[in-house]
Amino acid sequence: MTLREENDTEASAHLQAYLEMLQAERGASQNTIDAYRRDIEDFLGFIAADRLDLDAVQRRHVASYLEGLGRQGLAPASRARRLSALRQFSKFLVASEVIDEDAFELVRGPKKTRALPKILSIADVDRLLATAAERVTAAADATDVLRALRLLALLEVLYATGLRVSELVTLPRSVLAGDGRVMTIKGKGGRERLVPLTGPAVAALQRFLAATEARAGISLATGASRHYLFASRGAEGHLTRQRLGQDLKDLALEAGLDPAKVSPHVLRHAFASHLLDRGADLRVVQQLLGHADISTTQIYTHVLQERLKHLVFTHHPLAKG
Repeated sequence: MTLREENDTEASAHLQAYLEMLQAERGASQNTIDAYRRDIEDFLGFIAADRLDLDAVQRRHVASYLEGLGRQGLAPASRARRLSALRQFSKFLVASEVIDEDAFELVRGPKKTRALPKILSIADVDRLLATAAERVTAAADATDVLRALRLLALLEVLYATGLRVSELVTLPRSVLAGDGRVMTIKGKGGRERLVPLTGPAVAALQRFLAATEARAGISLATGASRHYLFASRGAEGHLTRQRLGQDLKDLALEAGLDPAKVSPHVLRHAFASHLLDRGADLRVVQQLLGHADISTTQIYTHVLQERLKHLVFTHHPLAKG
């Protein structure tokens, strides 16, 4: 093994140790781990191309890397996220005495403007729900009925709770223990929160579970034969995020909506913005969404402000002048 290959192997070992720490000590999800791995491996590839070791990295190298990302067309928000991941990794290396100085500490990140989330109107969500319900009625056989009931249940629960898509598709059957109207969700960082279900969401889940029991011969009273609420034959054992996303886009097209504007995350945004629009307290919405910092939730107040400005500028008689 050459010296260069040995250094690359050591860098990979330090990265693996860091990712294991994130998972063990901070409860990072697999999605977070994968994102950090991609971001940091990209930088390790950059310094390897320049024949630099981790302990030789200086601020000018970091600045050059970020400038290169900008030239590649990476958005400021994406560059800022990558810099954040690298800063955390660098702090880990300093604490582990792998390097002496933190080259990332004083590097200024790119200025980023926080984009307002895409929002569906209440009428748009109603159209999606109505179309999903129509699919159940129009289903040709038992398999199609079960799939249609599953999508309707997913849609009702998503809009009723604002769950992250990863939280939704991995819901265990045990989450409905008790009266079935409140779920305990384990979110980011292992933080737990309670989320209530609306009447339509409860009804949609009951119809889906009843159809599942009848189809698979599962006795829910004595315990389900599968762990996940939205089970699948796939390797994960549950419906994937990608499949749900595609199902929603197909449903949007059927409902006459732009598929590009419909996704599980957009429905999470709709949940939050519609609550605030109807007078919900920002702190309550923060708790329901599982945000650790209220500043993350405050983006929805900006959405409402933009909507109000649009209404005034469009309809006020003096605004036209």
